[in-house]
Parts: sequence; structure tokens; C-alpha cells
Amino acid sequence: MSERAAPDVTHPVLVTLAPLLERVGGTLIPVADCLPDDVPLVWEGATLAGVRLSAADAEPADGIRRLLSEVAAEFGTALADLPRAEKQVAVRLLEERGAFSYRKSAETVAEALGVTRFTVYNYLNRTRP
Repeated sequence: MSERAAPDVTHPVLVTLAPLLERVGGTLIPVADCLPDDVPLVWEGATLAGVRLSAADAEPADGIRRLLSEVAAEFGTALADLPRAEKQVAVRLLEERGAFSYRKSAETVAEALGVTRFTVYNYLNRTRP
């Protein structure tokens, strides 16, 4: 692959990473166009491409806000306006999507739901076997 060529999006590594990049808002960048903040994707000693994260998605707090917005859109209303049972479902969906891997996520989710952090933990415990 020439340094100026577009990344070979059919390369198995790039195919594997495509869903993740879409989820986090990452963009594949040709090697020659990589900036210092871009993440190089190296396979068997060769740099295949770079990944550029948009400024909005680079911050973890924005990631959890995006997940909260997605779940609220699925319910068609603000999460704080949901009845208790649907808030429990929302917490389960957020957990499945990795929302609780973010630092201070329980507080952020609690604020969005209009409940306490303790309540969020109770909802999480109800959804676990």
C-alpha cells in the first residue's frame, strides 16, 4: 500500500475494527495524513492506517451522553420522564452498551434518570442474575 493511498478497508484488521470505529465516531485516515493525535493501526510491522477520533467523541463524558441520548430516543422521551419499570429497562440497555465502563457513570445515569446513584445500583442488581 502506498503511503498516500486510502486505507484498504477490505484488510481483515480494518474490517474487524469498522463497527467499533462507527460506534465511537472514529475515522480511518491514510498513513500520510495522520496527525500526532491520531492512533496508528499497525499490523505485522506495517501501519495500515490511522484512526482519528472527533473532538466530541474523544471525551468519555461525551460517550456516555451519546449512549443516554440513544436510549432516550428509543423510548421517545426524556429518561427522567419514564416510569420506574422503563427506567429499569433503560439501565439494562445502558449496561449492555457499556455505559457503566465510564468513570462516574452511575452519577451521570442517575442524573439523567432523575433518581439517586443508589437507585441506579439497585436497578443494575435487579438486571443481573
